[in-house]
Amino acid sequence: MNSFQNLVLLQNLYRLRAFGFEYVDHFNINEKTTFETPRTLGELNSNISTCHLCDLSKARTQSMGGYGNQNADLMIIDFSVSQAQDEQNFHYAGRSGETLKKMIENVLLLSINDVFISHAIKCKPLKSSPPSSSEWNSCKNYLFSQIDFIKPKVIVTLGHESYAKLNADEENFESVRGHVIDFMGAKLIPIYHPQHLLRNPELKKVTLTDLKTIKSFL
Repeated sequence: MNSFQNLVLLQNLYRLRAFGFEYVDHFNINEKTTFETPRTLGELNSNISTCHLCDLSKARTQSMGGYGNQNADLMIIDFSVSQAQDEQNFHYAGRSGETLKKMIENVLLLSINDVFISHAIKCKPLKSSPPSSSEWNSCKNYLFSQIDFIKPKVIVTLGHESYAKLNADEENFESVRGHVIDFMGAKLIPIYHPQHLLRNPELKKVTLTDLKTIKSFL
């Protein structure tokens, strides 16, 4: 059974459990579904929007596949969906989102429509709890497929968690922040999360230097 068959099976089981079923008879999996290997980024986003692979699907308003230019040179990866993003269905929602927007427009001199932004975890965490390893395992193929479709020149990860999951690297974030790392045919550059900058404004100067590094590779 391939991974997309598993996805369809799990989605049906989650729906049935939500209706109170504890047992169902055997049902066939239709091979001709939208959950076959996606041929376009649009098909992939459709799969993300109807995903029920983990419990996060129960509490989300919607899953968030990504926003921006599908042929972007710059791809930005946040870790997980915030409450404000989930409520507004907008990747630049809240103070953190507004800060990121200013970094893109005022320093990189790009529009938010020129870049592509996505999340490692596509749904809002339950009760603001950190996403689990199993939730990341349910989502990671979506993210790596997005990178394959977009083929950006530069990938920017926001904060420690985003970098650690993407690169399977739990080392000290400070030792890699602002560094340029070869990754999936792109240059991966980890930076501080905008939320962290709001709490620690003294780090904005360091981040400005990191943004100039990012700009030099675009």
